[in-house]
Amino acid sequence: MKIISWNCNGALRKKTKYIDALNADILVIQECEDPSQSTKAYRDWSGDYLWIGESKNKGIGIFARNGNKIERLNWSGSYNIKEFNNKSPSLSWNSDDLQSFLPCKVNNEITLLGIWTKQANSTHFGYIGQFWKYIQIHRSKLSSNNLVLCGDLNSNSIWDEPDRWWNHSDVVKELEEIGIYSLYHSNSNEEQGQETQKTFFMYRHFDKSYHIDYFFVSRDLLDKSSLEISNIRDWATYSDHVPLTLECEG
Repeated sequence: MKIISWNCNGALRKKTKYIDALNADILVIQECEDPSQSTKAYRDWSGDYLWIGESKNKGIGIFARNGNKIERLNWSGSYNIKEFNNKSPSLSWNSDDLQSFLPCKVNNEITLLGIWTKQANSTHFGYIGQFWKYIQIHRSKLSSNNLVLCGDLNSNSIWDEPDRWWNHSDVVKELEEIGIYSLYHSNSNEEQGQETQKTFFMYRHFDKSYHIDYFFVSRDLLDKSSLEISNIRDWATYSDHVPLTLECEG
């Protein structure tokens, strides 16, 4: 099974032949347009797909190729922090209000969660804070085998803040506590925040590079999986992010 995650930086309809060249079984694409509201050629290319977004021009899509099947999972729910003695509405939240998470089942075997974290009009819980909230709601669903999480988290531990309990490092630790690990860091033995391979090049400037795209897998898939990060010089024409490719045995 080959799963590719890529923030295409918009206009996927004009870039399909480039991502097709990587011959994925499943594509998880951030910042892509809604096929149902785009060109016929793009709709035909999309085939079996799932898509969500706040705008028809930019959302997150999952596309099945090579005869593979995907089925959307209805992961809705809420969470309430009960440790504080006040009734502030900010202490509870619903998964439907978080952006952007797209869970599905692949071939009725692998649970796949596509992610593109956003500011989501949140002063304090934007980006990695959105993911932290999502984990609190769906911890039991995430605590399973054959699980893959991937996408653009817009986050790295270099941006951790000392007075915040939903930092990137906190999210990584919470995932590890339920048996989910960053594939890049497991394979490379590099620490969070010390990544030698970058996935995002701001304004396509090679000297403004960061590692903000990830694959996380459940413990049972860790030894069966490998990860490749594409070369930015091959992809800078098409996006400010590079594709990440997971290959999993079995």
